[in-house]
Amino acid sequence: MGVDGITDVAGVRVGHASRVGDGWLTGTTVVLAPGGGAVASVDVRGGGPGTRETDALDPRNIVPRVEAVVLTGGSAYGLAAASGVMAWLEEQGRGFRVGPDPAQVVPVVPAAALFDLGRGGDFRARPDAAMGREAAAAAAASASGAPAAQGNVGAGTGAVCGAMKGGVGTASTVLPSGTTVAALAVVNAAGSGLDPTTGALYAELPGAAAGGLPDAEVHAAALRRLEAAREETARRFAASARPPLNTTLAVVATDAALGKAQAQKLAGSAHDGLARAVRPAHLLSDGDTVFALATGARPLLPPNAATPDPAFAVHQEAGALNEVFAAGADTLTRAMAKALRTAESIDGPGGIFPSYTDLYAPA
Repeated sequence: MGVDGITDVAGVRVGHASRVGDGWLTGTTVVLAPGGGAVASVDVRGGGPGTRETDALDPRNIVPRVEAVVLTGGSAYGLAAASGVMAWLEEQGRGFRVGPDPAQVVPVVPAAALFDLGRGGDFRARPDAAMGREAAAAAAASASGAPAAQGNVGAGTGAVCGAMKGGVGTASTVLPSGTTVAALAVVNAAGSGLDPTTGALYAELPGAAAGGLPDAEVHAAALRRLEAAREETARRFAASARPPLNTTLAVVATDAALGKAQAQKLAGSAHDGLARAVRPAHLLSDGDTVFALATGARPLLPPNAATPDPAFAVHQEAGALNEVFAAGADTLTRAMAKALRTAESIDGPGGIFPSYTDLYAPA
């Protein structure tokens, strides 16, 4: 039995580096692929993305596999964390081979950043190369299959979702074929994750009804508390002349054997899961970005299931791919719900952001 997280994809590891206090409220998360890397692609749908090396993931381009993906706070400044991961990978001899010597590699490290500048009080307190290196080393030091920390960690340290605290969440799904599809999300959205009518998380509707919706009085009190927090946060931002900007980042991983174009389709399909969990999504003030990683450990179709008829084989493969794509969206939605449920409230210079758990604890 797995841990219901992205590390259920064999060989995938996660490391976090976080800074809190003395003006800091930010961090970096590294998703480390198995040795030899993973096929990777990306789909960017937010109107204000901060990214690095995403062009290398285009199926038309040469880089076949990547060793790591970086998700980081610090907006565009935080992309410097990827340089630390790149340096760490070079020391391990991991990367795109460019010479006859095995040490002659160029690690291609795709990265995406979210906006959390100033949430800890110091606008200049943001991730750098050292923090990226720390997160990469933490990922490598973790045991295979070890659960990844969730909530206010890594890139989710200063993340918020509307008026609530956001964070890191991860989930996994095992298909009937045995293929694993998993996701890690950092929820930092301009939109809301909370259904204002019921108090349920959008990511848990309609299934929330089966587990019971929050009591009406509890929900009313939560809305009042959120409104007060929103007003105070707006006052603090106005005082510092800093607008609240956002971005939800995610990595969807699978052990299925996918090509780059198929991985790109997986990333795109997973955006549907993002849009189910946050409303509205993909705004101009978001930089919503989903990466996809495929380790290739499991063929899409078992050898004994493949048909010798080429025409029908296309439909067989499409059916298997559709299952992976659908699971990517569903699993990302669950990962985002877990991010909001494991997040912890913050009250600091950048604003007051109560967590969903604190708001609805009596429910």
